[in-house]
Amino acid sequence: MSPKTSKANQSQGLLLFKLNQTQVFALGTLKIRELVPFTPLTKIPHSHPAILGAATIRGMTIPIIDMAAGIGYRPVTEAELKDSYIIITDCQRMVIGFLVRSIDKIIECNWRNIEAPSGNLGKNAFLTGVTRFNDQLVQLLDVELLLSKIFPDDPINNRAILTDVQREKLTPLRILLVDDSKVARKQLSDALDSINIAYQVTADGRDALQMMQQAAEERKPIDLLVSDIEMPGLDGYELAFEVKNNPAIEHAYIILHTSLSSEISVSQAKQVGANEALTKFDAKELIEAMLRGAQALQPA
Repeated sequence: MSPKTSKANQSQGLLLFKLNQTQVFALGTLKIRELVPFTPLTKIPHSHPAILGAATIRGMTIPIIDMAAGIGYRPVTEAELKDSYIIITDCQRMVIGFLVRSIDKIIECNWRNIEAPSGNLGKNAFLTGVTRFNDQLVQLLDVELLLSKIFPDDPINNRAILTDVQREKLTPLRILLVDDSKVARKQLSDALDSINIAYQVTADGRDALQMMQQAAEERKPIDLLVSDIEMPGLDGYELAFEVKNNPAIEHAYIILHTSLSSEISVSQAKQVGANEALTKFDAKELIEAMLRGAQALQPA
């Protein structure tokens, strides 16, 4: 029997852009709706200092964030505005515009060639990964972390309420959470901590696969896998495919979650064997999906 080939596309487009004169930053093109030259903005009273104002684009009023200022670099000056661009993104159920100093190009990049950032960068490093293009370092920005600083979550959104019967269904399950974004990992962890459900967590798809294989060898297999889709090294699609094609761990109920507000993401998640795909983050929706997993894992 010939080995199966993954239906996941390991290659992803990256938009390269500049926030200063030297460094190259990137966003995955799946997050991007369009690129527009700078357009006049309307001020938003009492907004975060990094929010320059709002622009009306294709009939939609969109807040515009100075991305450089948002991550701690020198803000874009009035004189620089005429050469700057706005990246319109669809992320975490919000349409947001990010002002950048210049747009470079779009490249194709294999997720396996993206490495996790150094652990020495600290908790406020706005990076999810690094790669190289034409011998130049390219840094992938953690949009979730940036948005969490500018639009802080109401802590109530990270909480879910369970009945005792529901908690009993989840308590016996071995749960693994995977996300390269520090903010997303904290959101996931807070959701389960708030209902006193045990779990393991990692930032890396390769680590997650190894953890699942190790757990299976120890006869303590992972029952519920909750994974981000866009991750360096081994993305969520590839991870789901690898799990479903390994008899030792294939029984796991897989919930993929993504900041991409896209039907394409959901469709592709199902193709690679995931049981569900969620647009992150909503604690109630996550717990409901996990309860469906618990139900599906019960012996017939």
